[in-house]
Amino acid sequence: MGPMLYEVLHATVPPVARAVWRPTVEGIENVPMSGPVLFASNHLSFADSVVIPIVAPRKVVFLAKAEYFTGAGIKGRLSKAWFEGLGMVPVDRSDTRAALNSLDIALEVLGRGDAFGIYPEGTRSRDGRLYRGRTGIAQLALTAGVPVVPVGLIGTADLQPVDSNWPRRAKVTIRFGKPIDFTGRFDGVAPGKARREATDEIMDAIHALTGQERSPSYNERPVEA
Repeated sequence: MGPMLYEVLHATVPPVARAVWRPTVEGIENVPMSGPVLFASNHLSFADSVVIPIVAPRKVVFLAKAEYFTGAGIKGRLSKAWFEGLGMVPVDRSDTRAALNSLDIALEVLGRGDAFGIYPEGTRSRDGRLYRGRTGIAQLALTAGVPVVPVGLIGTADLQPVDSNWPRRAKVTIRFGKPIDFTGRFDGVAPGKARREATDEIMDAIHALTGQERSPSYNERPVEA
């Protein structure tokens, strides 16, 4: 049911959403049309995980809170169908093993040749600034041996502000950067240093796409998930 539901929703929702919000999409030619790939994006709004799958030319799997898939009644079933239809996968964030489970899920998605979306900052930016990325993105890329497509989102904070339950009309731009391939580049480099340098390169690419102001603490080492 999942793949069929995705095909149905992806054939109907993106055209309608693009007609309503008219997003500006740049660099679509940079997205590999086949094979495993990571999409690494800045994170400004809950809507980001909907915006990227809507404009991407291929299915992109994101993780979503398990509660979205377990609601009761018609509303619960509709919520589950919506998130499954967008290609999202549930994860229980209250589980102490959530980070490891997320890594396993991502590797499974990449292992079957699909695209997986991740926010290196770890959480939504509350002030619109770009924060230093956590190294989980590099761990995934280096472990799976897959390229990373940096994604820059502009305006999604206005599309669905933090305190809003529904999207609004807003000017949104999505920029896909050129894939970053780390194959062989960190051979012989200490794992921790390799992950940090790869993550910083990814974040620099995202910054180049968005032009966001970096946070005052950008150069401080973030707490790893």
